[in-house]
Amino acid sequence: MLKAPFPPAVSPPSQRRAALLALASPLLILLALVGLLHRAGASRWEVLPALLIGSGLLLTSLHRRRRRRRELLRSLRQNPQG
Repeated sequence: MLKAPFPPAVSPPSQRRAALLALASPLLILLALVGLLHRAGASRWEVLPALLIGSGLLLTSLHRRRRRRRELLRSLRQNPQG
């Protein structure tokens, strides 16, 4: 049996891996909020990067999803199929 000279550039993620990646940013935000509640004083600032990164990832994902849906609707309106 012949093998391909190069492996595929991107392999599709499994369902389990995709689910874990989808939960990564909400869990990061939750972890930051729990850390914020359990810390006192100046050490509360240490959870701020996790909170900002998790929120940024979540907002970026939301923006990307809205843009893809808008583009899909626009293409469907331009090229009606039968």
